Amino acid sequence: MLILKYLNTLGRYILLMGRSFARPERMRMFLKQYTKEMSALGVDSIGIVLLISFFIGAVICIQMKLNIQSPWMPRWVSGYTTREILLLEFSSSIMCLILAGKVGSNIASELGTMRVTQQIDALEIMGVNSANYLILPKILGLVTLMPFLVIFSSATGILGAYGTAYIGHILSPEDLTLGLQHSFNAWFMWMSIIKSLVFAFIIASVSSFFGYTVEGGSVEVGKASTDAVVSSSVLILFSDVFLTQLLS
Repeated sequence: MLILKYLNTLGRYILLMGRSFARPERMRMFLKQYTKEMSALGVDSIGIVLLISFFIGAVICIQMKLNIQSPWMPRWVSGYTTREILLLEFSSSIMCLILAGKVGSNIASELGTMRVTQQIDALEIMGVNSANYLILPKILGLVTLMPFLVIFSSATGILGAYGTAYIGHILSPEDLTLGLQHSFNAWFMWMSIIKSLVFAFIIASVSSFFGYTVEGGSVEVGKASTDAVVSSSVLILFSDVFLTQLLS
């Protein structure tokens, strides 16, 4: 019974995505919505991304120095491990999990409110493909800006590590620089960006699905918002395992 419920939900999700990825009827209106969603979902998230990345970069550097460094290891090991953690997992996977909470709940509650106040029904009556008009700009807007958020996150995390080195005197800046430069593989940066594109699609599409298909009143909108965040986070973790194996 549970499997049938999940299959039914998956089928409704695929059908909704099929409607969403139709060609926009009015390109000027679509571009206006696309720009608006890039600002609302991507640009407005830069602040929290920079803040969290800076402190996480500092904390990772401190933890690596205190718990991994030993007299038997080169002093640059802390910088090397900090870079690998930031590039391979934090700036893509963990940052997208954080954004699933902020962006996902925002999308689900916005569309859910439009559904229960019958604004979506009004669009359908006017002959507008409401799924295409409301969902496609959100998906493309978040997918467009997510790679930039990942790059900002990596750079700010490294700045946080340098802040630790200069202010906390946990590690010398020279040793940190040596570690950051040691055996650098540019593919890791591309891998992080590719993963973030998939995660951005998951966050936007799943949250849109839960918001768009709300039935009931304001209580159901809150429940849909919670379900969107939980489902997005679980799918990000599942896809992270497969993408890491595929891209490594």
